Amino acid sequence: MSGHDEYRNHPNEKPPSRKEMSRRQFLTYTLGGATAFMGAGAVLPMIRFAVDPILHKKGEGEFIKVAEESKITGEPQEFNFELKQQDGWYASTATLTAWIRKNEQGEIYALSPVCKHLGCTVGWNNNKATPDEYHCPCHGARYTKAGKNLAVAPKPLDQYKTKIENGWVYLGDIVPNTEAVKEA
Repeated sequence: MSGHDEYRNHPNEKPPSRKEMSRRQFLTYTLGGATAFMGAGAVLPMIRFAVDPILHKKGEGEFIKVAEESKITGEPQEFNFELKQQDGWYASTATLTAWIRKNEQGEIYALSPVCKHLGCTVGWNNNKATPDEYHCPCHGARYTKAGKNLAVAPKPLDQYKTKIENGWVYLGDIVPNTEAVKEA
């Protein structure tokens, strides 16, 4: 005899109660859970996108291997190097240039080729009228070998931080020129 028939024969007895979920509760929980899951799927990527630059390690202050120390002479030489950079969410590789030479004391230093007048690129000995100088082809700014401004430009060329390690020249951040101050 099944339990159902047992209660049919004794109508005064109540069946044992069990907390059952009503159909309405089941639908509420199911729809609420599905809505929360879909909402989290839409919101979490946006939150991750917003905080992503904060989660990356900053590369500030890093030095980049550029040239062998033995190849550096007293004459400025142009060296190109690549810098991996992160601009917000955009990662890119920039190709930069430096003019590197040794000064009279044998110290190696590097100058930025960006003219302090309007940002054009200067070259060494590229003007026959003014030999042994940096010359800006855009507006005629001129600089000495140490980067001191002679004409047009209001400031000396900027300088890279340098580091010598295991026979290689490493370049770091761009700083104001200290060699031009010594020359003055």
